[in-house]
Order: sequence, then C-alpha cells, then structure tokens
Amino acid sequence: MTNTPDVLTADVADLGVAMMLVQSRGMIGAERWVRDGSWAEKGLYPLQRRIWGKRAGILGLGRIGFEVAKRLQGFDMQISYGEVSPRDHAHPDWQFVANPVALAAQSDVLFVTLAASAATRHIVRREVIEALGPEGMLVNISRASNIDETALLDALEAGRLGSAALDVFEGEPALNPRFLALKNVLLQPHHASGTYETRQAMGQLLRDNLTAHFAGQPLPTAVL
Repeated sequence: MTNTPDVLTADVADLGVAMMLVQSRGMIGAERWVRDGSWAEKGLYPLQRRIWGKRAGILGLGRIGFEVAKRLQGFDMQISYGEVSPRDHAHPDWQFVANPVALAAQSDVLFVTLAASAATRHIVRREVIEALGPEGMLVNISRASNIDETALLDALEAGRLGSAALDVFEGEPALNPRFLALKNVLLQPHHASGTYETRQAMGQLLRDNLTAHFAGQPLPTAVL
C-alpha cells in the first residue's frame, strides 16, 4: 500500500462490516417486527446467524480490504484474502488464497473490495458465488462490475447463495427489479463514503491540491 492520502477508506470499511452485521442478524426485519406489533402479537423474532468466529474472505487486500480485515479481527473471525500474490502488509494470521473460487469455498462471508478494471470484470462469477454456498453471504463495497449480477440474482433466487449485502449495482440507481423481490439481500444506495466527515475531508483535499499546484509543489493526490 502507498502513503497517498485517502479520505474514503475507513468509511467504506465501516459500512461493509455494518452491512454484514445487519444482514446476518436480520436487523432490518427485526426493526419492522417491533414497529408493526409482531413482537407483541407473535413473540420472539426468528433466530438469525452469528458472526463472531466465522470465516471471512476478502477479495482484494488494498486499502479498503485491509481496513475491513482489521475490523473483522475484533470478531475473532478466521481471515483469508485473495490477491494476485501474497501481500507484505497482511497480518501473519491472514491466509493468502489466489483462486477466487477456493477463497469463496472456505468463507462464510465474502467481501469484495477490489478496484474495478477490465481484468476484474465479473471476477465474482457463478462458480465463485456457488462456492460460497446456501449459507454464505456476499458483501460488495467495491464496484458493480466486479460481480456477475445475473449469476448473483439467479443464485439468490434459487437459494444457492444464502444472502448478499450490496452497496453498488449495475445501472444504478435504476437497479434490476429482481433485487426488490428478494428477502435475502440488503440493498444500500451506494453511500459507503457518505459521511459529513468524509465530505469535509474531500473538500479539504481539493483545497490542498489547489494550494500545492499554484505553489509549484507536488500535488497530494495527483491524477496520473
């Protein structure tokens, strides 16, 4: 990883972990259970899945993937990561797995944190999704193009994938209406970096770049 200033990483990692927790514990449905009177009328909410001690796979151990992994350590999760080669900044306890299918097969939750490129388009394909399995969860806080969305929808509808938590979609905000009919997917409006603090930091970074430019100094975040 480089030392280039980055103002988005921590917020994106936070939302990814939050999505995992919300989905695994059924918190959206549980909140409705309280509001609509079901708790009083029907009793306890149906049992959900724990997170602590589970196996996490992180596809892409760049800045965001690294921050996600750090947070998951607090849940005593077994952490594996997928990259083209082992990363020096990875914790010694984190296992390197080169093949995305193998990474998914040994994960209960698979986080997609890759930068998008032609090489990563649909890297999470049908084989990866089905290796994650009917009790697995897919969390995408990267780019929609990294996932074969049709294969994802097919697997969610058929129960070949347990659940998904998604912050990005092809054609957003006009996402595929098939998502809206699913109860096993958590939908978010591409807002992983949407905090007051990050927007303020982005504005400050713009000012810092302008100041450096007009002073003839190297830009903090030059576009190359």
